[in-house]
Amino acid sequence: MLNSMRYFLAKSEPGTYSIDQLEKDKKTVWDGVTNPQAVRAIREMKPGDRVLIYHSGGQAAIVGVAKVISEPRPDPKNPKSAVVEIEFVRKIGEPVTLAAIKQSHEFDDWALVRQGRLSTMAVPDEFVDWLRKQTKSKID
Repeated sequence: MLNSMRYFLAKSEPGTYSIDQLEKDKKTVWDGVTNPQAVRAIREMKPGDRVLIYHSGGQAAIVGVAKVISEPRPDPKNPKSAVVEIEFVRKIGEPVTLAAIKQSHEFDDWALVRQGRLSTMAVPDEFVDWLRKQTKSKID
């Protein structure tokens, strides 16, 4: 997939920053990430890439899609971190739960399943295809 759009996943507690808030704000700076692996994922993001918004806590699930609208840059509050601006694209119809993802056993090697505390990560192409089938809706 050279020169094509990539997908990433970003987690947020709905009480901290929800898909509803992103929809209201239209865009936001995705910040506060400190795990080196998650920061690396942010640094890989390019304008036009998509970000699956995942609500952690409670019923953990993918709830919406955002678009990267800026190049990554150093986090002004933490020089070891990075931030990127994202813009609301859409909510997905029925949230796709972590339980459903785990039940499929197709993604047992993916960081979402293996590293529960990782807040931001790249999304495998196979998962994007699987998610399209699960949601029967447009995610790009």
